[in-house]
Amino acid sequence: MLKSIKLSLLALCAVLVSSCELDLLDNPNAVTTANTDINYLLSQIELNYAGQQGGLTANSHFNQITDPTMRLTRMLNQGAAIYDNAVTPPSNDGTWNTAYAGVLNDVKTMIPLAEKAELFVHAGIARTIRASVLINLVDVFGDVPYTEALNPENFNPKIDGGATIYTAAIADLDEAIKNFGATSKGGATGDLFYSGSTDSWIRVANSLKLKMLLNRRLIDKAGSTSGINALITGDKLVSTAAQNFVFRFGVNLTNPDTRHPRYAGQYSPTGGGDYQSNSYMGAMYDSKGFPDPRMRFYFYRQVVRNPTDVNALRCITNQKPTHYGPNDVFCLPTAVGYWGRDHLSNEGIPPDGLLRTAWGLYPAGGLYDNDAGRPVSLGAGAGGAGIHPIIMRSFIDFMLAESALTLGTTGNPRALLKSAVEKSMADVRAFALSTTEAGRIAAFEADKKIVWADEVTRYIDKVLANYDAATTDDARLNVIATEYWFALYGNGIEAYNLYRRTGKPANQQPALDPNPGPFVRSFYYPTSFIARNSNAKQKANVTTAVFWDNNPAGFVR
Repeated sequence: MLKSIKLSLLALCAVLVSSCELDLLDNPNAVTTANTDINYLLSQIELNYAGQQGGLTANSHFNQITDPTMRLTRMLNQGAAIYDNAVTPPSNDGTWNTAYAGVLNDVKTMIPLAEKAELFVHAGIARTIRASVLINLVDVFGDVPYTEALNPENFNPKIDGGATIYTAAIADLDEAIKNFGATSKGGATGDLFYSGSTDSWIRVANSLKLKMLLNRRLIDKAGSTSGINALITGDKLVSTAAQNFVFRFGVNLTNPDTRHPRYAGQYSPTGGGDYQSNSYMGAMYDSKGFPDPRMRFYFYRQVVRNPTDVNALRCITNQKPTHYGPNDVFCLPTAVGYWGRDHLSNEGIPPDGLLRTAWGLYPAGGLYDNDAGRPVSLGAGAGGAGIHPIIMRSFIDFMLAESALTLGTTGNPRALLKSAVEKSMADVRAFALSTTEAGRIAAFEADKKIVWADEVTRYIDKVLANYDAATTDDARLNVIATEYWFALYGNGIEAYNLYRRTGKPANQQPALDPNPGPFVRSFYYPTSFIARNSNAKQKANVTTAVFWDNNPAGFVR
């Protein structure tokens, strides 16, 4: 938006030369304190954080962070054969640049402008987003530049310890909460998340603290326990559907493309796009003895019968690898057309773009699976009007259930687990019924005599029975973590943190290669950082754990 406005101004200057003076040494498109409209800058920060950027929807910070982490945690197919190739330095350049040159740089520009103008809501939103970006950078890269970053006179910033940056992020969130409580001269009505609702933003800030404290429980049990209990007592966490921290996409195809990036990558005349994870689909379909009710919203099957053509799916003639266990899914997770790929499968791309299982209605804004078995197409389903589920109210209850079980914080882990699953089911359902697919959902359920409430009750009864049957806290934690994993579809960073923190879900599908190397405990630094910074040093391998991960080597695979 800033760019188009400034280009329009430049064009006007060209026509009205006598009334405009332009310093040709100035970049008219650069964001500076002298030329910035604070409302446009806030929109730009939010778009770079979670939305679209000039039509390039895949370039947002959240999408860049969540894509590789979904793949590592078996929520999507990871197309590298070994872990070392899953997070190569060049593949992390975009993530790094969006965070530093985009979001963090714009936040640095905006905060003094907002505070000078006494627009404290704007400042609070900027600080909250900055804290979220810093947390994510630490959680995937470990130690990163912070205190010396974004200094135009220092091209070689040193890295700061992850623990230091976590502390700084908490301070930022505390300051943001103060901003939200201050008297502002104007509200942030252009806020793309909550239209400037300070109560909702305070809840986001506290929810970000919760995830940090939960990560830190491995190294500071007492501090995490007291901190989480204080948040529970304060009762200002994301807790209602209206408070869910989501970015909502549109259906516009071009100028700009406002569709969900997963939809944009898959719903075309030729299909293609992501391969879903056989492991994830298989677990959702079969782990309870009946399918998870959310499956028809998460996944869209372009075919409803398993393939028999080896040219389309080569693995159907292969034997299960000998290093797979008897319960590990291989090749086809079900008998009814769920068609993805196994973990760390890097085989070529056969002509299956209009056959493989696609992203469904939630969260990508695609098609509801009503057994039609028809190919995806441009504009089909909800047209890409999906969401990025950044912090859902169900996530909060899952985190509190884990905390209650492992730390003894306030609350009953079983009750919190039940509440978390109920909220996940309700939010997926509510989103689906708010889209243009509502009619197809109602027609299919009426035809098949599906009663949603009964499906949910049966599912939750089974979850609680599994929890009650668990005889150790480790087994109980596995039930909680597995259900959290199922609720996280579309959010890889929280699944990645969960997996490294708990080692759950247990017994994940192995890699196809029996020797894929060690699991990625943190990402390689990007090539752009290593090549341009004389103080930067690349990690020896991906086994370097982030500061809060003190689990032993080989803890996860």
